[in-house]
Amino acid sequence: MIITILIFLGILAVLILAHELGHFATAKAFGVRVDEFGLGFPPRLIGIKRGETTYSLNAVPLGGFTKMAGEEDPDVPRSLASKSVGARVIVLSAGSIMNVLLPILLFSIAFMVPHNVVTGDVVVAEVVPNSPAAAAGIEVGDIILSLNDEPVNSIGDLQIFTHLNLGKEVNLAVRHSDAAIEEVRLIPRWKPPPGEGAMGVALSMPDAVIVRQSYPFWEAIPMGVSECIETFVIFKNEILKWFIGATPVQVTGPVGIAQMTGEVAKAGLSPLLRFAGFISINLALVNILPLPALDGGRIVFVLLGWVRRGKRISPKTEGLVHAIGFALLIAAMIALTYQDIIRIIAGESLIP
Repeated sequence: MIITILIFLGILAVLILAHELGHFATAKAFGVRVDEFGLGFPPRLIGIKRGETTYSLNAVPLGGFTKMAGEEDPDVPRSLASKSVGARVIVLSAGSIMNVLLPILLFSIAFMVPHNVVTGDVVVAEVVPNSPAAAAGIEVGDIILSLNDEPVNSIGDLQIFTHLNLGKEVNLAVRHSDAAIEEVRLIPRWKPPPGEGAMGVALSMPDAVIVRQSYPFWEAIPMGVSECIETFVIFKNEILKWFIGATPVQVTGPVGIAQMTGEVAKAGLSPLLRFAGFISINLALVNILPLPALDGGRIVFVLLGWVRRGKRISPKTEGLVHAIGFALLIAAMIALTYQDIIRIIAGESLIP
């Protein structure tokens, strides 16, 4: 348990540090005074002042902050609010940009580190009547070889390729029981009936084997970039599925993420690095949401002032909105933590 907590806090610290460094570096580049660069939330445990900035380590390890002069007030000397619209948008979005770039590094290292991969023939064990697979002529016993010319070496491969192409026509190469290879077309469904899946098949890997893989950096880096892009697309598709009611909205809090970290860590360094990259992308998307107190919410106020031809919302009003938003975010975090604890006590796994 202690090891799990330490691993979780270590990953969180790296992701938060990258995020805040994005804000810090761009603020400095645009001449904004940074009063404090903090890891964790107050109360402060230790602080060291270098130049005009205090670097602090704080007691609550679930966040961080870059305290810039005059974030809402342009009358403060060298304030963020006194800079141009473009400069403010860059500074405010730099944290999320860092959380997008970091996974490329994490995913690339994950591919370079030796790791276990399950591989084998992906066999159709069941075809649901009237499903896309049935309409395409896929039969029980067929082996799925590729999707849109991407080799399918595991059930996981097929699941990822399917999620990347929901609602789009895809080409499947299948080998029938008589050894004939056929290319069929179907459209994975956004909202399939419960238990049927996007294609309408159940799959098995009767001859599955575990192989040890690693890649040189010149192959791992492009693979890391591709995985980062694919993760974004999957996130986008999952959010769309929430909106159309295809999947229930299920949000995990800090306790749940810590539990998942412990489970993933058991599988080795490579899965842990990929999990950290996944969380980093999640952090980027959450922070850029147009909600008060988040980076996206602050960007909204910047753009509102621009749309109103320089007539800004008053610093007092903006500060109040962000303060209320921050209080609501803390309340939501507490509620999610409570939900996670209840689910763990009930013996549920928080791993999707």
